[in-house]
Amino acid sequence: MSTPVAVIGAGPYGVSTAAHLRARGLPVRVFGSPMASWRTQMPAGMLLKSTPAASSIDVPQPGHSLGDFCAGTGEGPYASDWDIVPVEVFVRYGQWVQQRTVPDLEQVRVVSVDRRDGGFELKLDSGEQVGARAVVVATGLSGLAQLPPELAAAIPDGPSATGPVSHSSQHHDLSALAGRSVVVIGAGQSALESAVLLAEAGAASVRVVARRQGAVGFGTPPDRQPRLRPPSPFGNAWSLHALTYYAGAFRRLPVPARRHLVRRVLGPLGAWWLRERFHGRVQVTQGRRIVRATVRDGRPVLALRGADGQGGELAADHVLAATGYRMDLAALDFLGQGLRTEIVTRAGGPLLGAGFGSSVPGLYFTGLPAAASFGPVMRFVCGTEFASPRLARAVARTYG
Repeated sequence: MSTPVAVIGAGPYGVSTAAHLRARGLPVRVFGSPMASWRTQMPAGMLLKSTPAASSIDVPQPGHSLGDFCAGTGEGPYASDWDIVPVEVFVRYGQWVQQRTVPDLEQVRVVSVDRRDGGFELKLDSGEQVGARAVVVATGLSGLAQLPPELAAAIPDGPSATGPVSHSSQHHDLSALAGRSVVVIGAGQSALESAVLLAEAGAASVRVVARRQGAVGFGTPPDRQPRLRPPSPFGNAWSLHALTYYAGAFRRLPVPARRHLVRRVLGPLGAWWLRERFHGRVQVTQGRRIVRATVRDGRPVLALRGADGQGGELAADHVLAATGYRMDLAALDFLGQGLRTEIVTRAGGPLLGAGFGSSVPGLYFTGLPAAASFGPVMRFVCGTEFASPRLARAVARTYG
């Protein structure tokens, strides 16, 4: 039996989108494991960089904010900009929202999506084939981990949590690296917090290697942020305010400007509360990039070079690439090859219309894949407030 809309993914964006679609009277089937990326690809003990105000999943039914969850379950409270939300609490919150708004979530994997008879055909790992007039891709970070090519060249079998090189998304329990020397690649929150968690878990030594010149950066505590600049969930700044509340205008910017903003705004910077835990525990090599990586006797060895031409080698027991995620259509291999070739891309992601529709009629993207069209706010949970109502309205206008 054909169903009007299929939503692939059960993280914040998938659940939020499904809830908004159903509020408009559209029958929806939702496929995926609830909060999968948050449960399996984030290290235990991680704290959210986002403030509580930026950590609510938007659904049309009232009473589903992070604050409502805390009030109803006794968690927290997590209300002020000074409160820091543990990832475990956020996972439970996301599951709570899912159970209340999408209780019939189908925990199966979508193996393939292809065009059929004016719509789409989905094949599930259960063996079922599902027809849909529209498909929403909300798969989050799955398959989008970015590894520097110099590192990738040294490990032909790919990164592995038990091998010499891994990506941060492959570790839920960093205590597995206790007693080992670890080099962490990156300068963003993921890299700096992973380094701290490694040190606290008993790693023999931890060193961060960053391309940027100067010391690694940390944010500003709430009481030190400029008072005369407009607020946003990420701090007081004109740029952050515009990118959060005027995301619709972002897609009208030139492609080079959009690409730059997606990569740099809300980019490599540690949370203000991480600074004290970091200093004195983690060594830093800054202003150096990896020019070559090899594995000798099972240990990774990095050849580094700076802008000044100076370099050297750095060896460790393990290299952890906390180098983030990047949109890559090829990584969404459940989309059929023919379907992927029809998707027009710009600025590193699918070119989307105002309603989040791609160049393939009936195929929509939300969350990280939408950042190239709507800006870096799509990388954060608070982006659901902008994305989900607009996407649901566009789908209902065509398929309702």
